[in-house]
Amino acid sequence: MRPARLLFVVLIASLAAHAADLNIKVVDPRSAVVAGAQITLYSANSAQPLRFLNSSAEGTAVFGLEPGEYRVEVLAPGFAPYKVAVRVPQQSSVEVQLTVAGPEQTVVVTATRTPVPAEESGAAVISLDQRTLENMQPVAASDAIRFLPGAVVNTAGQRGGLASQFVRGGDSTYNKVIVDGVTINEPGGTFDFGTLPLTETDRLEFLRGAQSTLYGSDAMTSVVQMWTRTGSTRIPELRFGADGGTFGTANGYAALAGARGIFDYNLFGDQFNTSGQGVNDAYSNSLQGANVGAAINKQVSLRIRFRHSNSFTGLPGEWNFNGAVPVPPNPPDPSEWKQLNTLLGSAELTVTGPSGWQHRFTGFDYNYRYQDVNLTGDMARIDDFPTQARDHINRAGFEYQGDYSERSWAHTTFGYRFEDENGVVGDLYYQTSTNGFRLNNDAYAQQQIVWGRVSAIAGARFVHDNKFGDVGVPRVALTFLALRGGQVFSGTRFRFSYATGFKEPRLEETFAGPPFSTPNPGLKPERTRAFEAGVQQNLLANRYSLTATYFNNLFHDRIDYLTNPNNNFIGKYINIDESFAQGAEVGFQGRLWSRLSLGSGYTYTSTQILAAPVCTPENFCDPTIFGPGRPLLRRPKHSGTVLLTYLGKSWGGDVAGSFVGPRPDSDFLNLGIYHAAGYALVNTGGWLNVNRYMTAYVNVENVLNRRYNEVVGYPGLKANFRAGMRFRIGGE
Repeated sequence: MRPARLLFVVLIASLAAHAADLNIKVVDPRSAVVAGAQITLYSANSAQPLRFLNSSAEGTAVFGLEPGEYRVEVLAPGFAPYKVAVRVPQQSSVEVQLTVAGPEQTVVVTATRTPVPAEESGAAVISLDQRTLENMQPVAASDAIRFLPGAVVNTAGQRGGLASQFVRGGDSTYNKVIVDGVTINEPGGTFDFGTLPLTETDRLEFLRGAQSTLYGSDAMTSVVQMWTRTGSTRIPELRFGADGGTFGTANGYAALAGARGIFDYNLFGDQFNTSGQGVNDAYSNSLQGANVGAAINKQVSLRIRFRHSNSFTGLPGEWNFNGAVPVPPNPPDPSEWKQLNTLLGSAELTVTGPSGWQHRFTGFDYNYRYQDVNLTGDMARIDDFPTQARDHINRAGFEYQGDYSERSWAHTTFGYRFEDENGVVGDLYYQTSTNGFRLNNDAYAQQQIVWGRVSAIAGARFVHDNKFGDVGVPRVALTFLALRGGQVFSGTRFRFSYATGFKEPRLEETFAGPPFSTPNPGLKPERTRAFEAGVQQNLLANRYSLTATYFNNLFHDRIDYLTNPNNNFIGKYINIDESFAQGAEVGFQGRLWSRLSLGSGYTYTSTQILAAPVCTPENFCDPTIFGPGRPLLRRPKHSGTVLLTYLGKSWGGDVAGSFVGPRPDSDFLNLGIYHAAGYALVNTGGWLNVNRYMTAYVNVENVLNRRYNEVVGYPGLKANFRAGMRFRIGGE
């Protein structure tokens, strides 16, 4: 054999001896594949990551390795962390079957923007997975979130009525809402949870506390984030179904999903209609969406998402005050209606590098069109005036997020975000319109360290806006495992965090013009100073978790409207108010049996207005309601939730309760109503697999048939039900 040929053969043999593929496949407890799991590879005796990959749509990741001993760590949101030792080339493939843990051991993303066990996140966060949401069959996000600890949802009556969320004493505009990585609040935080459908949602996470460091404006008291399901079966899977029920309710939905080669896809649609229980109570919502991905190679993937929603809601107005008849009477309005049309699109490129690096580039666009129309008004009503409100708002931009795992115990997240916010807000009836335009540039960084019993998180965000200037928001969080415990008391952990947050002004607050306002380009964001301290006690080998948290929030630079009597009462918005909220949250979470889980929580909230200097009768403000020393409206002192869920192989069900105490409110009609009565809302539902292709289900809301108002004057739905069938063809 010639020397050159011999050298070539030796080289090939050497490469073969030193190169081997390790195939990791990640599945859930039902053996269904798990896409998007974070898989980190280490040498057996090293804390420095060698490689960092995400599982594909088919649940797999492939590492090219030299012979040796390695450690694999898998973090998948919604499951417990998983670690396994492997030897290459003796083991060429490993199947990782994840387990479902208690809520505090479950991996979450929202708390740190990267997968992390909830107990190490330094935040109060809870999630709903796809099977639990399928159990609950919520019509909109408000129907699921209201049963999570710490959330108080106030819906203006019927389905499609404005649904606002209040968390830890904050305003309804202090919640950041993110769908598939895209913010869907209006600029300034306004959001309606009653028109956000959850069809094909894979997971929903709800985080309490200030998180502007990671998410910027609006994340003052909570972040709500949801993700769309990813196709994962080589054989295309068609899922469809329909249900109907009381109040003329009809609902139909379909989804086609799968994964083949480098591509995965999920195309879905939903149509919901109901006539409601009273005059002008009709509601309809049409949803279409797509989630398509491509694994360009082992390190690079591209994902494109699209979501369009168009809802129509009748607006009967406030008319029923828990049975009390106002004087003069205020009958339902038969003519007013609103329409909300939203379009979301995003493209996300993920690049995974060696030694624990990952880069994510996202371009996004969110378009929001809203109209509220009442052309004639109704003289029989106290509050019915003609209106033709029109809002057209667009949010578009780009974000880069970088992640670097220096060691198994250290992780750095940093990023940059650019956003263009612009819109037209006005009322055609009064021939008014507000044109607003803002450019935001954000830079943020966060360091996570887990060292022995201590986990620490420190981060900061700097924002430059071309209108309100510069804002800086830091956050630090610490957790300390004081006692490891045993079988009964299986771990005692203390938690503390300090953060500041901000909420940018709404477009109409900064840019509003005559005839009602004058612009205020110097208007600053609203701010918060928040700290919390708590303890977590795990019980019975981590099957149960008992948590208690104290929170303290100071809201300052709050925006109020000041009229000018010397200028035809035309005024402007200014930063002048201040308020305070403190309270305690107690929660109990756990698995009573392998398939039966319980989540419950109680929240005590005390609020007070500290400063409201422009709240005077001359400024059309009642100081007995909005003046210093008064509590904030619609924040109950006492509230609680419970969610009991059974998820079996052939059947499942749930019982969910939301319990809200009396709270300050107002009819805003000078009828003398200043409080809303407490109420208990209990829902239940269940499903049964007829065979592998067909499932029957039923959901009952307000099973106690209680009369209640979440918002004064707007009656909630009486007992009602929906029943239907869903079908599955294809898949694996």
